[in-house]
Amino acid sequence: MLARIRNAVAAKHTRVDIPSSRLKNEIARILQDEGYIQGFKLLEEAASKTTAATRTLRLFLKYGPHGERLITGIERISRPGRRVYFGRDDVPEVLAGLGTSILTTSRGVMTGRAAMKAGVGGEVLCNIW
Repeated sequence: MLARIRNAVAAKHTRVDIPSSRLKNEIARILQDEGYIQGFKLLEEAASKTTAATRTLRLFLKYGPHGERLITGIERISRPGRRVYFGRDDVPEVLAGLGTSILTTSRGVMTGRAAMKAGVGGEVLCNIW
């Protein structure tokens, strides 16, 4: 998902389609709440005889008034080979507060600021700025 967003922003696309999951929907919701994307829509394709129904997440990307990128960087932190966890006191800031970190916690997927406010830690999925 992060690579598709990064590539679409670099190519100045207006939208990007991603195979859907609950985690990706929550990440898209956070990106919309933080103002990095205009919005997102969940598309469902009907099942045929040979294939199952597929769900697609369509993100509508957002740019500045002169076409400048709002998403200048996305970095995946926790990977399958190396999971990265932070406690409630150690949640990192991204670019001294200018960026956003996305965490999955015991209370759901949330930003780093929301996790610090709620007093929970968790696995850091990615940083975006």
